[in-house]
Amino acid sequence: MLKMSRTRAAAFGAVVAVVATLVGPAGTAAADDCPDVEVIFARGTGEPPGLGRVGQAFADALAPRLDGRSMGTYAVNYPASFNFLAAASGADDAAARIADMGARCPQTTLVLGGFSQGAAAVSMLAGVPPVGQRIGSIGSAPPLPPAAAGQIAAVAVFGNPGARFGSPLSNTGQFAGRAIDLCSGGDPICSPGLDRAAHSNYELPPYPDQAAGFVAGLL
Repeated sequence: MLKMSRTRAAAFGAVVAVVATLVGPAGTAAADDCPDVEVIFARGTGEPPGLGRVGQAFADALAPRLDGRSMGTYAVNYPASFNFLAAASGADDAAARIADMGARCPQTTLVLGGFSQGAAAVSMLAGVPPVGQRIGSIGSAPPLPPAAAGQIAAVAVFGNPGARFGSPLSNTGQFAGRAIDLCSGGDPICSPGLDRAAHSNYELPPYPDQAAGFVAGLL
């Protein structure tokens, strides 16, 4: 099981403390900075900075299901390069955003998501090895502390490499029971399939709507 080092745990706590000092008591941050719901999403390999095509399709499908509640998005800042080991920096960035939102906007409901390599980063936060036990803790970020994991109301991942190795987030790790782990039939990244093109269709129906429907039901 992945474990958080004392140094990283202290760093996470320091982020919370510093942000809390900057904004003052809970609830004093400007309303414009604190949407009712925020989607924190890590894009897939090779996509340009931003939510990515899958993250944007998911956010677009979720927004109209929120019954008028406001929604913000945060694009996880990491390379999303072909250096898989760099996925850990995406997990670290998402963890920092969760800490920041917990301090500044405690009333905001957080949704976490990722596509492909971004899903692997989410697995790290869940305390799940991103490709089973093939690489152990190499290249992995520490899992979220339990209190931070508890801030996440729902999780949606697409084309998750961990699913291929028996670790779908729907029933594994800290987000089990509040995560949907979508794998297109034949996708070799998340299943034993051989259809490489199947890994490139998650922005198309039915996947964004399936994920949005599941997440909306938990918010």
